[in-house]
Formats: sequence, structure tokens, C-alpha cells
Amino acid sequence: MRDAPELRGITWNHERGLDPLLATASLFEQQTGTRISWTARPLQAFADAPAPELAKRYDLLVLDHPHIGETAESEALIALDELLGADFIDDQARNSVGPSHRSYEWEGHQWALAIDAAGYVSAYRPDLLEQLGLGPPATWEDVFVLSERAQAQGMSIALPNQPVDTMTSLLTLIANSGTQPYAGEFEIAERDLMLEKLSLLVRLSGVSPADAYGWNPIRLLDEMASTDALVYSPMLFGYSNYSRPGFRENLVRFAPVPSAGLGGIGGVIGGAGIAVSARCADLEAAGSYLEFVAGPEIQRTAYVDAAGQPGHRAAWLDPHANAITGDYFLDTLPGLDAGFLRPRYPGALLVQNQGGDLLHGFLRSGGEPQEILDVLDGLYRESLAADAH
Repeated sequence: MRDAPELRGITWNHERGLDPLLATASLFEQQTGTRISWTARPLQAFADAPAPELAKRYDLLVLDHPHIGETAESEALIALDELLGADFIDDQARNSVGPSHRSYEWEGHQWALAIDAAGYVSAYRPDLLEQLGLGPPATWEDVFVLSERAQAQGMSIALPNQPVDTMTSLLTLIANSGTQPYAGEFEIAERDLMLEKLSLLVRLSGVSPADAYGWNPIRLLDEMASTDALVYSPMLFGYSNYSRPGFRENLVRFAPVPSAGLGGIGGVIGGAGIAVSARCADLEAAGSYLEFVAGPEIQRTAYVDAAGQPGHRAAWLDPHANAITGDYFLDTLPGLDAGFLRPRYPGALLVQNQGGDLLHGFLRSGGEPQEILDVLDGLYRESLAADAH
């Protein structure tokens, strides 16, 4: 009789990224005897570290979908449609939150399962809005009405304005107007629209605290939940943890991004998927765990109970999951269903990374908008050329 298998996994270091995997691994070991040891890495490493290198050391990988094209071509992962049953994969597709499941598809194969769903939404302190006599902004005009009233009371609104977040915000503003970024071959979007949305981004950054240039969504939400300085953020990746009583000093609630006339659409899709290394020590055990952790029953119970933000739609509609998160899932689901899925081809991250650095410098120090957009479009064309090779 062989020893019970043991698998090693790598995820990202946040309560939402690690705690539900520790909880589900414990349950899985109780039921099957298979032990899964999870290691966490910092959030920025989650976005940057190449999966092919991690796949040499770990059996299970939690990863970001913008890397999926280049990761799939590296042959570092197992195609899950060849490992898992077709009925299970079909259920995952039918119960996707927005395009989360599809975000891990590439060249006809499924490379990860969306165990965690997220997207750009808005965040607000309901108690502070009540003090100001306003509700959550429905339009971008409403955002600036709120900003003016908040400033009069010593508060402010804010964007997360680290470099990568500035590019994500610009893409959200474009998609929010009904235009899909990256649809053409020469420019990210039509120039007049880009200028309009860049101007809006400048204006939003101008009413944000100067410290926000160093904030990612987590840092901004920590500030919003632990002080009374921030009342609202119009767009950032949502975290259901902050809507849970006791997670931080004050509760934060979430809604879709404001409307530019078409509703709360276009928020960039984020989230995390779980994949299996091509060097996995026990594919049968890995497949069993994936079906366990991504299935609707665990997603809406043990996963969400352990601070997770599930990827299965059953959890987002579940009364218990919404009861413990102040209706986070029901409140934001329409926005994710109408979210924008970034390109995933090899080379696409060139725009996200270098473009984010460029935008960050422009928002902080100024510059010529046309020149900034010329460089961004040039990066886009360069990324397409890299993909062609």
C-alpha cells in the first residue's frame, strides 16, 4: 500500500488568497488522506513571477489570468480539460462570474479554474456617506459632487494609483463607455476617446490624496476601513473581506463602477485561478482537489467561510455568503458580469507594465497627453509584434 500523496501549492499572501486554501486543504486531507501544503508569496510577486519557474517547484499554482497565453505556450501546466471530467468543466463554465472561467482558456484548452472572482468595482463607507447626506455615486458627475462635499468635511475620495493600477483604471474608463480596449491593430482605443478618459483619470487623481500614488487596492481599503479620511473609491479591485464584520474597524461596502451613460459596465476583471504543474507528483490527487475546491458546495461554504472570495456563481448567489459579507456578492455581481477581460496573448503585459509606469509618472508630474498616448499605442503595437513571433 503506497503512502498517502502530498502535494505542494503556491498562492498569494492575503487572507483572501491563503486562508480558504488552508481551510479546504485541511478538509480534503480529512476526507482523502492527501496532504496539500500551501506557501504564500507577496501580491506583487503573484502578478510578476513567471508560472513556468514556479511549476518546477510546486504541484498546484494559483495564478493571474493575464499570464495565461505565455504560460500555456511554455508547457508548464496540465490542460485541465484533459485531466478533469467534461461535466465538471461544463459546470464551471455555466457558473462563471462574468468572464472569469473564460479568462483561463487559451488555444482551445482550460489551463486553470477560477476559484476566486474579482473585478474593478467601487467602494464606499456607508456611515460616512450618511454623514454627508449622499448615496453612492451613480455617475461620474456624481463622483465629483461627492468629492467636493467630502473635501468640505475634511474627507476625500481616492483611486489606488500605483503604476499597475493606473493602467487598469484607464482601461476601465474606456470600457465603461462601451468601447473594448485593444480591439484594433494600431491603437488601444480611438484617440479622442482616449484623450477624454485620460483627462478624467487626471481629474480623479487630482482629488485623491498624494499618498494614493503609493496605494494598491488593499492599501487603499485598509485606509478607508481604519480611518475616517476616505469615503469613496470609484474603481478598484473589490475585496469582500472589508464587508465582513470584524475584519477591520469599519465596514466598507461595494457596488459596480459609476456609469458614463451605459451603466456600471467595463470594470477590468481580476481574480485568481488554480492550475496544475506538468511536473505534478500525483495528477489524480491534484485533479480530485481541484474538483473539491472549485465545486459549488465547498465554494459556498468552507471557502467563503475562510475569508475566500469564490469563483463559482452558486456562492455569489448564496444567502449565507451574502449574509456574512454585507451582500458584497449580490451588490457587485452585475458589474463583474459586464466586466472587461484584458488580452492574454504572449506580450500583452508589456502594455500593462510599461504603460502603467508611464501613466504613473504622467499623473504625478504632468506631461503632454498626446505624447503619452503615442507611447502607449506604440507599446501596444510592440506587444502585438511580440505575439506574432
